[in-house]
This record gives sequence, structure tokens and C-alpha cells, in this order.
Amino acid sequence: MRRNDGERWERLKGKVRARLEDYRQIEDEELYGIIDEEIVELGRETFFPLGERLGMRERLFDAFRRLGVLQELMDRGDITEIMVNGKDRIFIERGGSLCRWDGGFESEEQLEDTIQQIVSRVNRVVNVAEPIADARLPDGSRVHVVLPPVALDGPALTIRKFPETITMKRLTELGALTEEAAGFLGTLVRARYNIFISGGTGSGKTTFLNALSAFIPPDERIVTIEDSAELQIRQIPNLVRLETRNDNGEGNRPVTVGDLIRAALRMRPDRIIVGEVRGEEAFSMLAAFNTGHDGSLCTGHGNSTADMLARLETMVLMGAALPLEAIRSQIASAIDVMVHLGRLRDKSRRVLEISEIGGCENGKIALNSLFRFREEGTGAGKVEGRLQRTGELKNREKLTASGCEL
Repeated sequence: MRRNDGERWERLKGKVRARLEDYRQIEDEELYGIIDEEIVELGRETFFPLGERLGMRERLFDAFRRLGVLQELMDRGDITEIMVNGKDRIFIERGGSLCRWDGGFESEEQLEDTIQQIVSRVNRVVNVAEPIADARLPDGSRVHVVLPPVALDGPALTIRKFPETITMKRLTELGALTEEAAGFLGTLVRARYNIFISGGTGSGKTTFLNALSAFIPPDERIVTIEDSAELQIRQIPNLVRLETRNDNGEGNRPVTVGDLIRAALRMRPDRIIVGEVRGEEAFSMLAAFNTGHDGSLCTGHGNSTADMLARLETMVLMGAALPLEAIRSQIASAIDVMVHLGRLRDKSRRVLEISEIGGCENGKIALNSLFRFREEGTGAGKVEGRLQRTGELKNREKLTASGCEL
């Protein structure tokens, strides 16, 4: 940016910000009007070419209503994640690969302004006292913020974009699973099997949960519970969306996933969808799955199906002092099928395993493998393989009760 441009930018931004202090809310058209008036006024005082006026107009609008320098990245459909490690250290994920972006914020203060603008929209607070926050953007993108002093090198902002609603058909086209496995899972959802989706960070759990939820019949009542609302369920008219609340420092106590699960039980849901369990709320989740809410869905972080089951045991122990045998019995009773996702060496996201929970045998949870990804080689930098059937579903009671057939 040339010196004159920088001076104009700071002057115009200051004037627009001063005028906005008189507004509690303002429409986009009104904001554009204020920006245009200030640009015209500045043009009377100094030479201001038309092309620069138009560029400044959009930059000012982005700064006050959108995401400033990040808006360019948000508008690009090929970018799936934006990672800001400081004002001038920005990385993007594109096609599964990370690279550094050559843009940046003019100052750390500008980055902090953008962060405050994001979190304030969803009634969240992030500051020195509460330096960590989760939020979302109007388009459903997930936002995570860490501020100093926790972030040593300046504010850290991570935006996970969801550029399109990916259907199960689209997942099969991308090779994430086979049509046979997709049809199998769709039947299980319609037959009201409780399904738990596991996977590592960035493996596509939320995307897969969205795709699975499309199989839910539209005449049911659904309650969704999330840390930050990301699910895009559009075919269910009788839908209640719940979101957790952090302590805002004004005396309002936080509302946790566990609180929302207990509240959902009083709302007469046919199914409960829990975005993710991370801690002691796993006990409430299992209780909900075990109390007549068949067909419920949930996700969690795990490196494999067996690892996810072990983590669930640990999470339940965080919320209830129960014998391990009782916890395993609860898990085996609550969850019917586990779906495990992962990212392969070529950065592709695949369904790696689908397993049936077969009850407890000799004090351990029995797993019946139904589908497993078999790697067949590597060609042109891509991992070749297929999700192959490895077993048959043993518990067919819900299939029989619902009239569904595999």
C-alpha cells in the first residue's frame, strides 16, 4: 500500500468508525451510504482517482461488516481452512495441502478488531481474562480464537470453512466410501440405529454427520446439540438447534453440552444429534441414547474405533464414578454402529471402518467389523483402495421393527 493510500485508509476508517458509534444496528445499505459520503468528502479535499475510490469503498465495507483482508480467502471456494498465526503469518488449506498466503493484516490491532467482530456476532466474549473462544460465521464456518497471553506470538485465529453442503452421493463420488456402504448406512439411519462417528482432527466428522442426517425422515422431531452450530439439516421442519454458552464474565453461568442434553430429554425429541462429545457429557449422551431416543447420532475424536471406545470410557469416568464393567455395558447398549473416518497420506478423507457394537463379552465390548478400507497401492500420488464388506449385521431387531431391508 502506498503512503497516500495508507493515510486515506486510516482517515476514512476513523471517520466511518466515529459515525457508527451513533448506531446500535445498521443495514448494509446504510453502511455503504456512510462510506460513500466520507469518500466524496475526502475527494473534495484531495485528488482521489475513481478506481481507488471504488477499491477503498469495498475495503472499508469488508473491514466493518465482513472479515477485512480475510474476506478474499472466505470468498474462494477452493480454500477449506484459514489459519492466522499472527498479523502477517497466514496459512491456508487448499486441496488438502497447506501453504502460506502472501497477504496479511496491517497491524495486530486490526486482527484483534476482526476477531472481536466475529465473536460478538454470536454473543461470545474473548479477552485477556477469557483468551479462548469458539464461534461461527453466518455461512456456518467454524471459528476458533486464542489470544495472548495464551498465544505467545499474537492472536491465533482458525477458520474451518464448509463451502458446500456435501451429500452422501457427493461423498461416494469423491471416493470417501462406496455406494454399497452409503446405502447400508442410510438404511441404518432410517431404521433408527444409534450411530457414533469417530475420527481425527480434520477427518470430516461434521461433514459426514451432515450427510448422514439427510436420511432422517422429515416427519420426526430432532434436537441438535453443538458447541458451535455447524450442522446444516434442512429437510426437518420440526428441528430445535441448541448451542452451548461460555461464561461471559457478567455472572451468567456457562451452559455445557451435558446441560443441553439433559434439557433436550424434556423436549420430546425423536432423535438427538450431538455435534461432539469431549468430556464428562459423554455420560449424559449415553443416557440419552439409552432412554428411547433410537436413531441418535454423535461424533468424537479418536484414532480408531477401539481407541474411541476407550476414550468414551475415560470420558464417562470423568462424569460418574461407575465400575468399568457398568460403563462398558452402557456403551454397548447405547451405541449400535461405529463409523471411523481418517485422512490418508494423500490428504484424502475416507471412511476407514464401519463396525457393529456386539454387546459385552468377558467384560469387554465386542466389535463386529462390517466394512474396512483395504489399501491396494499408490498411483500418481493418490492412495488406491476400497471400503470392502467384511461381515454381516447381527442385530437386526430395529430393521425388522422399522420394516427396512438391507
